[in-house]
Amino acid sequence: AIINRRVASLLEGTDTQATVTVAPVANQPLINIQANNRVLMTVTEQDAQDFGLPLAQLADDWANRLSQSFEKPPVAIDVLQRLDGTLRQLGKDAINSIPALLGVIIVIFITWLLAKGVRYSAFRWAQQTEGDHSTEVLIGRLGYGGVWIAGAVVALGVWGIDFATMLGALGLTSVAIGFSLKDVLSNYISGVILLAARPFHIGDQVVIEGYEGTIIQVQLRSTTLKTYNGRMIYLPNQEVFQASITNNTAASYLRSSVMVGIDYDADITRARQVIGSAISSLEDVQPNPVPQILVRELAASTVNLEVRFWVDSRRAGFLETTSIVTQTIKEALQEQEIEMPTEIYTLLVKDVPAVLKSEQKSADVDSNATLKES
Repeated sequence: AIINRRVASLLEGTDTQATVTVAPVANQPLINIQANNRVLMTVTEQDAQDFGLPLAQLADDWANRLSQSFEKPPVAIDVLQRLDGTLRQLGKDAINSIPALLGVIIVIFITWLLAKGVRYSAFRWAQQTEGDHSTEVLIGRLGYGGVWIAGAVVALGVWGIDFATMLGALGLTSVAIGFSLKDVLSNYISGVILLAARPFHIGDQVVIEGYEGTIIQVQLRSTTLKTYNGRMIYLPNQEVFQASITNNTAASYLRSSVMVGIDYDADITRARQVIGSAISSLEDVQPNPVPQILVRELAASTVNLEVRFWVDSRRAGFLETTSIVTQTIKEALQEQEIEMPTEIYTLLVKDVPAVLKSEQKSADVDSNATLKES
């Protein structure tokens, strides 16, 4: 240790080539080995006996080795030497790591087989107990991921890495990674909650954040929604979890309504009977709950009736049945000669010229005379 410190001090404080010399000690069986007049070590008779060499020969041999060590090789040679040493060390490490590598490969293969088996078994069990495809997918994926996590811990142990020590070493790093991946982790956690809570199922027609369509797929990161015009919308699960969700097909039937206006002179009771009998004959209109016909508004030129009825909650059936009901009501009222007038507007004209007023009076007189003759 002392010699190492002396050599290190010499190398740090010397910019030029160090000169190694041998200096016998007067009247003593000792020889000093010096570099730039600084004593590095002392060779004794005991050293000579240990190496089986004369004292002077041993001192010269050590001095030559030190001289060679102090010589600074060219940069290219130094780089090649360092590279050669590094490659040799890597080769030795690779050879020594072959048994551990084979063990890791075996563990990964066994983990893959177990994960597939667990996922299949969990999926089959969920099919028999849950009856919901989203929950079946969730249970299968959780089982698959759990086996891989356990297999990764075992593989790290076979490789020689202590999992607990690694987590401790990555403590601060994991905090930074957590902040950078918080959105991704939030999407995954939200996906698990959505699959467990089941606010909708695959095939349901929903409205989420202004997007309306059919749920195609629910994954751990995003939810796939197909709009009615054929577009595919990929919504992050975090946004879906935080949004207000309208599930149009949670129930089998939805209430629809049609507004129809009849003339003030029409018999409202008769009009309601005509409408009720007309829509009750339609197969797609649910008889229970019973359709309702309500007087909703006394408008400027019509009495507005609201017709409420229950139809299939699927959008195609909902729109088609509502269209058929509207057409049926219109044809039934026309057949029974119940007027459905358009809006009537009264125009008041101010500052009419005198010429137009006299012409209007003459037209009124002629009209009255014609009426009397008729």
